[in-house]
Amino acid sequence: MNAVLQAQGLGKKYGRRWALRECTLDIPAGRVVGLVGPNGAGKTTLLKLASGQLEPTSGGITVLDGRPAATPAQLARVGFVAQDTPVYAGLTVSDHLRLGARLNSRWDAAMAGERIARLGLIPAHRAGKLSGGQRAQLALTLGLAKRPELLILDEPVASLDPLARREFLQGLMEATVEHEFSVVLSSHLVSDLERVCDFLVVLVGSRVQVAGEVDTLLATHHRLTGPRREPVRLAADQHVVSESHTDRQSTFVIRADAPIHDSAWTVTQLSLEDLVLAYMDKHEVRR
Repeated sequence: MNAVLQAQGLGKKYGRRWALRECTLDIPAGRVVGLVGPNGAGKTTLLKLASGQLEPTSGGITVLDGRPAATPAQLARVGFVAQDTPVYAGLTVSDHLRLGARLNSRWDAAMAGERIARLGLIPAHRAGKLSGGQRAQLALTLGLAKRPELLILDEPVASLDPLARREFLQGLMEATVEHEFSVVLSSHLVSDLERVCDFLVVLVGSRVQVAGEVDTLLATHHRLTGPRREPVRLAADQHVVSESHTDRQSTFVIRADAPIHDSAWTVTQLSLEDLVLAYMDKHEVRR
């Protein structure tokens, strides 16, 4: 298996509104994938399609070489942690572990118990009495103890404070190293993705804007600053992602595989956040 997720012309429509449109995507196995975009971009829809919670309106999607949630065996291979890290407020930590064991054929009770102990969670405490960070860690434990081949996390740390976010992401990275599974992590917090992800998907306005290895994307995107110039005067292999102009100066973010040799330009590298914002700007211009 070379790909953990493949989509071809994938779309989902609610009434007259497309939540996801013409999504073609190929995500290799063994990666920690950051799915980033503004609120309403279609991130949750894509993840629910990948986990089998929704059926496509158009196109198709394959996860782990099969149709999402097509069989109990296929369902067992994918873990899902939804927004706001949902747990049952009236159940204790131990109740959650027992429920996980009953519902998941691949359940790793030893791992779940060891992780709960290491986190300092009291088994008899009800989830509703835990802090936001503790609930997030409990939800992550339930997802990990399922022993999935793919773990999908939909904005799991958006409501947490910076320390709780860091602890959650640290625990996730330790688990990926130890158990070697693939991860798709949705977030609009690029700083979090920058710490943990090696593959990036930017989703804006219900469409995939760019996808690829983080190192490759950063190496092939550049900011050009120089005398005012129209984009048609750029080299043919320099694809404009976003642009801004003053009376005398132009600034472009471009994608190009070859080095930039035009001495009129000051060339600077982008951060991951710069790259994401450039693709969002591109979408705003086209709207």
